[in-house]
Amino acid sequence: MSDRSRLLAVARGDAEPDLVVEGARVFSAFTREWLDGDVAVADGRIAGIGRYDGGERVDASGQFLVPGFIDAHVHLESAKLLPSEFARVVVPRGTTGVVCDPHEIANVLGVEGAHWLLDATEGLPLRVYVMAPSCVPASALESPRGPLGLDDMRAILRHERAIGVAEVMDFPSVIAGDPDVLAKVALHPHVDGHAPGVLGRGLDAYAATGIASDHESVTWEEALEKRRRGIWVLIREASNARNLSALLELVRRHGPDWCAFCTDDREPDELVREGHIDQMCRQAVSEGIAPEDALLMATLHPARCHGLLDLGAIAPGYRADLIVLDDLDGFRASTVIAGGRIAARDGAALPFDAPAVPGAVRDTVRIAPLPVLPFALGPAVPRVRVVEIVPGQLVTVAAEEEPSVRDGAIVADPARDLATLAVVERHHATGRIGAGLVRGFGLRRGAFASTVAHDAHNIVVVGVDDASMAACVTRLAELGGGIAVADGGAVRGELALPVAGLLSEAPAESVVERLDALVAMLEEQGVGIGAPFMTLSFLALSVIPDLKLTDRGLVDVVGARIVPLAV
Repeated sequence: MSDRSRLLAVARGDAEPDLVVEGARVFSAFTREWLDGDVAVADGRIAGIGRYDGGERVDASGQFLVPGFIDAHVHLESAKLLPSEFARVVVPRGTTGVVCDPHEIANVLGVEGAHWLLDATEGLPLRVYVMAPSCVPASALESPRGPLGLDDMRAILRHERAIGVAEVMDFPSVIAGDPDVLAKVALHPHVDGHAPGVLGRGLDAYAATGIASDHESVTWEEALEKRRRGIWVLIREASNARNLSALLELVRRHGPDWCAFCTDDREPDELVREGHIDQMCRQAVSEGIAPEDALLMATLHPARCHGLLDLGAIAPGYRADLIVLDDLDGFRASTVIAGGRIAARDGAALPFDAPAVPGAVRDTVRIAPLPVLPFALGPAVPRVRVVEIVPGQLVTVAAEEEPSVRDGAIVADPARDLATLAVVERHHATGRIGAGLVRGFGLRRGAFASTVAHDAHNIVVVGVDDASMAACVTRLAELGGGIAVADGGAVRGELALPVAGLLSEAPAESVVERLDALVAMLEEQGVGIGAPFMTLSFLALSVIPDLKLTDRGLVDVVGARIVPLAV
């Protein structure tokens, strides 16, 4: 019998199911009801809800059965873990599907990077759907290994798990009707968006292209304007883009329709300690959202947003991705079923085979020898631009200050929380370095640096003395990528990220332990901001307002232009 023929036989009661979850209250995503009955599974799909004999039994008496959680938008690379290790962390928490944009690794390795990520997610107990990166580079003001063109995107879209065009970040070009950008939008009927702060006629123009979603709203009013235009609001709670609490007001006022949860970018320590989509459900309910509404935004809505029509619900014919929850406030998963098979119990993933890592994804850091004064800020001027961090957000403020000067040159001033920020091109050893000033880290001594620098992933470094900054950059080149902390011109600690300069090959717990040690070092050096490495990484992204820095210089994001340090 074909797969569907057997499924129908089980549904009719003519054949035994493979697995039955019995005794739970079953969530109906279509009616927000809790149903009584056993849920039968055959060949990886749900046969029905009722009474079924035979099959492997899962006793869920007194518990709640809900669909597997789906992350509507995530960059797997931001976890700094191999995809298999990411799955080992999030599946026990109930995540059974993600829609990812592999533009991080595509910036480093080109189309081959996206293909590797697809290969590396094959056979996992986690459904990984991929969107073809549309902005490599994010803008013409960044320097990746090379651009990802239309033919590259078409090659990705031929994969069975590629479901559309990834977030179109160059929103000024979209609004202006740039033909090259619009050609990428036209490649597939399903397109994700990225429109931070875009409202009014600009938003009308952006939505008129058919772009279907946005995850960049930071206020509920902004999110409402996008939802009114038929754009899916992907409510984000990332490590340094904490938007959930503010955007829940939209759900309170207008309900959960056209809203879905996403994490975008989460550090491994947060995944291990706080969780993934389960954490968003917990927080939403703690802030007064009905559990049923939170579940919709974690299950059916992300599936519907992305046209995954057999996911996100417990109903006949749907994929059997299921979670047995202990309660509806802690959202602790006692059993997770992925593809009709038990994938995790009591917070631990069952063993599964992980794909090997090929050598082609290593050795990606190539820098020119640093000059004598690599991070010089130039001669004294009356006023300078300063990148000012907004805690808990990706946006920055374009501030202005009178600079500190020593021997006729502009210098960092830790007493005023003004540090030197620099981006070193690392793909082609061009020797190109952009430099500026940043406020918000509180760094009093030394420096820290990373090869995780969205989205082109050059080396980004911040410091208050050039010797420590140079020590960090040199060490990262030796490691083949990673994170480093230095003081007094010497490296104090490091985390190697040898896969594309983005990912560790170590277990999540080891990565978290190393990150904890590095954060403790930074605290000793004055840094008090949360998620300092993630915050640093986004200071190089040229498509998030207002002021950023790339290897080409300071970027006025709204104006889409390079601007001088001097005002």
